Amino acid sequence: MDPTYAPLFEPYTLNNGVEIKNRLTVAPLTIYDQGPDGEITEANRRFWKDRIRGFGLYIMPFTNVHPSAIGFESPQAISESNLPALTEYAEIAHGQGVKAVVQLAHAGAHANRAMTKGYDVIAPTGHVLDAFRTMTDAEVRELIHSFANAAELALRAGFDGVEIHGANGFLVQQFVSAATNLRTDHWGGDLAKRMRFSLEIIDAIDAVRREHDRPDFIIGYRFSPEEPGARGLTMADTLNLVDALVDKPLQYLHVSLWDFYKRVRRGANQELTRMQVLHDRIAGRLPLIGVGNLYTADQILEAYRTGWAEFIAVGKSVLLNPNLAELIETGRQDEIQTVFDWDRADEYRYTPAMLEGTRMGADFYPPSKQYGVSYVTEKF
Repeated sequence: MDPTYAPLFEPYTLNNGVEIKNRLTVAPLTIYDQGPDGEITEANRRFWKDRIRGFGLYIMPFTNVHPSAIGFESPQAISESNLPALTEYAEIAHGQGVKAVVQLAHAGAHANRAMTKGYDVIAPTGHVLDAFRTMTDAEVRELIHSFANAAELALRAGFDGVEIHGANGFLVQQFVSAATNLRTDHWGGDLAKRMRFSLEIIDAIDAVRREHDRPDFIIGYRFSPEEPGARGLTMADTLNLVDALVDKPLQYLHVSLWDFYKRVRRGANQELTRMQVLHDRIAGRLPLIGVGNLYTADQILEAYRTGWAEFIAVGKSVLLNPNLAELIETGRQDEIQTVFDWDRADEYRYTPAMLEGTRMGADFYPPSKQYGVSYVTEKF
């Protein structure tokens, strides 16, 4: 290894005593290929084969905790029937020497009615045109239990922990945001009430961990720091959320960003990056995972050297480089690809849906050499 990159391979011990072997994290990569009940497909196995080897932590992407959660082809942690697929995922990760957590999620208002198995599309507050309806108090409490049940399934399947998906406009974030939570009951109103859903999910999962006497079971929380619109989340809202989260029995926080160096939009010093403001507020109480369009070894190292994150999550570069960590660790960082080349498409082992998204130019995927990017996301 070029010693320049050695800092990326230093271990880190979480507050529950679990050691993560290095600072490289596989960002939750949604690959849109799953059986109707969350089964692993051959295209799925092919994509993940040896792709995460050499990383310290793997975050298994968007995993549905309830039938009403499903918005696209994605894993499921709903019932005993999902254990075989979850166990296989855990074995895939552990076979590559990586600690693995499951990202527990619910799409909320973004669920796909055609996929929710007869359940309504639900959200904190319903839609005027009935695209989705307001959850009852009983349904809110049921979903807290669903997150806890999903965590227990992950634990039984052999995973090292779970990550609560409170980002990207999905259900957990919908509760926190004043733009999507217009409730006036126990679960809505001021920010403290809008955060209750998130915080009670953490407590419910921690209860599962304690019931199984597994203090080593990791619990993380991912969030998006800001939203557009007059009622959307501001950095001030998120800093208050962070203050509440660091008092909970978590092992890490994980920010969702398209750009690691994006500056604050509102609610804090707009001359500073979101990463710096967040890391300063956390003040060492929990490790922070940072992310955002980091492709090359130098870009990953530069982001880590800012001191704004204890771990760096990499997504798009993992899509393009099925042996990314190995390339850095063996001094072959000059071989890292930064654009998708259709002449080499087979090398990336993309699923059919990923290939179609790349062809369309969606910036959810790396740009292609031939077509570039046609659609740019700025929402978060």
